[in-house]
Amino acid sequence: MNLNDLKDYVLHNKSINISDNELNKVKESYDFLTKFSKDKVIYGINTGFGPMAQFRISDEKLNELQYNLIRSHANGAGNRLPDDYIKAVMISRLNTFLLGFSGVSPEVVLTLQSFINNNVYPEIFEHGSVGASGDLVQLAHLALCLIGEGYVYENGVRVKTADVLKAKGIKPLELKLRDGLALINGTSCMTGISLLNIIYSKRLLATEVAISALINEILNSYDDSFSEELNEVKLHAGQNEIAKRMRAFLKGSKLIKSRAEHLFENGEFLEQEEWKHKIQEYYSIRCVPQILGPILDSITNAEKLVLEEANSANDNPIIRPDKNNVFHGGNFHGDYVSYEMDKLKIGITKLSILAERQLNFLLNHKLNDKFPAFLNAGKLGLNFGFQGVQYVATSTTAENKMLSNPMSVQSIPNNNDNQDIVSMGTNSAWIAKKVIENAFQVVSVHAMAVCQAIDLLNSEEIASLSANSKAFYNAIREHSHFVTEDVPVYEEIAAVGKFLMNTEI
Repeated sequence: MNLNDLKDYVLHNKSINISDNELNKVKESYDFLTKFSKDKVIYGINTGFGPMAQFRISDEKLNELQYNLIRSHANGAGNRLPDDYIKAVMISRLNTFLLGFSGVSPEVVLTLQSFINNNVYPEIFEHGSVGASGDLVQLAHLALCLIGEGYVYENGVRVKTADVLKAKGIKPLELKLRDGLALINGTSCMTGISLLNIIYSKRLLATEVAISALINEILNSYDDSFSEELNEVKLHAGQNEIAKRMRAFLKGSKLIKSRAEHLFENGEFLEQEEWKHKIQEYYSIRCVPQILGPILDSITNAEKLVLEEANSANDNPIIRPDKNNVFHGGNFHGDYVSYEMDKLKIGITKLSILAERQLNFLLNHKLNDKFPAFLNAGKLGLNFGFQGVQYVATSTTAENKMLSNPMSVQSIPNNNDNQDIVSMGTNSAWIAKKVIENAFQVVSVHAMAVCQAIDLLNSEEIASLSANSKAFYNAIREHSHFVTEDVPVYEEIAAVGKFLMNTEI
């Protein structure tokens, strides 16, 4: 599975198909485990769980054990995950089962497939996982619904699972062997959330690159800060890619100045003792490749590692028919995901800081020396322009700064100290989701302010914008308007944010 696959399944509602080969691998793993476990002690089949693994479970209680595990752990709290994130969780869990290393019965993957394709969304809560021994609580809520208990959401309405399954003709799952443990003992909740985080982070970054390029354009900046010649001597891939994107976005612009033409080859400038026009822009305008480049590299690395997690067997024990053995260990530990989501939210926080500073530059007439205070198109003193809107960006950026503290180092021993070091990966992924959503709010205000600034340009300047800048302006103007009179624009901020989250810039 790659990121485009997940987009198709989650965002475009494509159905999941399970091939005969995949189903055969699942059956082979299950059949092997059934025979292999008959005369052996194997965790989660004939033992208790966690610190109670020292207790043997009698044969007549093995099936009851699997149900007890699910029911005892389905105790999440807080807000429920949105539907898209729940679907991403289910797809991530199904994907790891199809590798054939989990020993689940074929009915598990077929029931998961039915839930996904019929848009049945189990009630899963934000709080409960410590991210080691897997996402036990969140995945227990998923498993609870698979066996026909608990609640699901249909068209946003909370309904008893049993009623929905009956209406859709889906048979509740009957647990076998180690199905209960396999369903909850993995990293699929943090992984599913993280994959969507990466998708939205990429869209957020693309938007901020576009806006940053546009700001350079309307401020008549020099072209060398994002030039190939300057950036190629710094060897970071992200920085060079951001500069390349800026050059592509601004292709055809007549507002960007050539330093050679304005300063090097224009003798009149040498005769002046002081220049009104800035020789170099403020850092938030001039250092965009150096600021957004590391964020791009972090997103790229996060995509690689989280996809590796999604395409891995991440439960315990691992069933290896090809090795004729069962291996006990800790593949359920979520530190790979937790670290990446910590780094991602730090990067997205820095992006929101950049957007907020560029916004402030546009609104402060003493800094930009071009536009009226707060981009006010009305009467100064009587009207307020974007003064009231700036607070949203400033306060939300401040919240992101607080939220960007790392979760991966917040390990707290629990489970009778059996889980003595944990990843907190789901908390990290969930908080990263909040940071990303906050950043879209900041960037939405930022985008609206840039469009307001464009409307304040003269007709010749507007005609001189690049084609991409005009296209971006037109797209944002579908959801917002040029502010002259003082009117509330909170609905427009939300509309622009929704558009940006759901659009590939």
